[in-house]
Amino acid sequence: MFDAWAAYDAKAIGTRLGASLRRPLAECTEQNKQKAISFAASACLTDLFPTEKASFDGLLKNLGYNPNDKPTAKADPVNIGKTVAAAVISFRHHDGSNQLGDLNPTPYSDYTGYKPVNTPTKIVDPDRWQPLLVGGKVQKFVTPHWGKVKPYALMSGKQFRDKMLPPASYKNSPRRYKEQARQILELAAHLTDEKKVIAEYWADGPKSELPPGHWDLFAQFVSERDHHTLDKDVKLFFAITNAIFDASIASWEAKRFYDYARPITAIHFLYKGKTVDSWDGAVDGANWMPYQVASFPTPPFPEYGSGHSIFSASGAETLKLFTGSDYFGNSVVIPGGWSRVEPGVVPAQDVTLYWSTFSEAAAEAGMSRLYGGIHFVDGDLQNRKIGRLVARQAWAKSLKYFGVKK
Repeated sequence: MFDAWAAYDAKAIGTRLGASLRRPLAECTEQNKQKAISFAASACLTDLFPTEKASFDGLLKNLGYNPNDKPTAKADPVNIGKTVAAAVISFRHHDGSNQLGDLNPTPYSDYTGYKPVNTPTKIVDPDRWQPLLVGGKVQKFVTPHWGKVKPYALMSGKQFRDKMLPPASYKNSPRRYKEQARQILELAAHLTDEKKVIAEYWADGPKSELPPGHWDLFAQFVSERDHHTLDKDVKLFFAITNAIFDASIASWEAKRFYDYARPITAIHFLYKGKTVDSWDGAVDGANWMPYQVASFPTPPFPEYGSGHSIFSASGAETLKLFTGSDYFGNSVVIPGGWSRVEPGVVPAQDVTLYWSTFSEAAAEAGMSRLYGGIHFVDGDLQNRKIGRLVARQAWAKSLKYFGVKK
């Protein structure tokens, strides 16, 4: 969408074709921009989600376009959109994501040979990730190869890994390992309605917009709040989605590298046969569960570090850089009884979550994973730090594409 729009801007540079498609001023109308952007978006979405083509064609029709439009003039907005989309698609088909199944037969499947050390029933190494048995199926590490995907602005997925404090090891730093587990137990045992709501609101699990999409929704709020033009929106969403994209690569590279245990594994290992306090009462440590829905007790990939934290930190930092301020001013009202973990009971009455700043929202997103028993404190704090670094580097590159000279 950005590359299609860039053809109609006096300064912007397309990511794949540079300024080669730049149109004369007389053609740089809102109508042409919208048409080129729409056809570019439709082509890319259809490539990613081919079974949804009819939906995308329907949207084009609703916007007043003919999905089968095949203009002869190369400079027609339809051709501009399709041309840049083809260039981006060709580039990303071979970026290490394995979208086409050329690196391993099943699209997006792992080609690195990852195998977990632990099994659902046996903790061989308490420092390593343990797949769980959920709904009769053993979890599989989702895209362990993602750290190898070609980033937007990062030099590689591991660029900032040496900035992270390595996670606590039961073998080498048992005291720290036990303390981080104790912290999660303490939080889980004293969850208020507000903290439970925070844990669930930010969860963004399966069949939701997911954590990256959550920050796109926040960007939509900012667009409406600040009365954005089309030009400004194109830049905003280009900047924030590329920053979060790089955050995903940095996060998954670390997850694969450390292959670190989730709190549920550490607590089961440390407290088996011991009674511990939990959000649902006193339980045997071997049966402790995070504050999550039973069908998704903990995500199917290693802990270190928190994806929510890095996505949110990079999103918040980008919104700060774009708007020139940390001010957010957004809120959401969660109705009583809304909980999926404790439906009809939590919260006992409506709860309002309000974020005065982007940073405050990002911090709450990180804390939500501690309240939910999904991450350790270090997994949260370290990835908040990396998220900000990733965002600043992505922002510097985005400014160059915008045509901003420093």
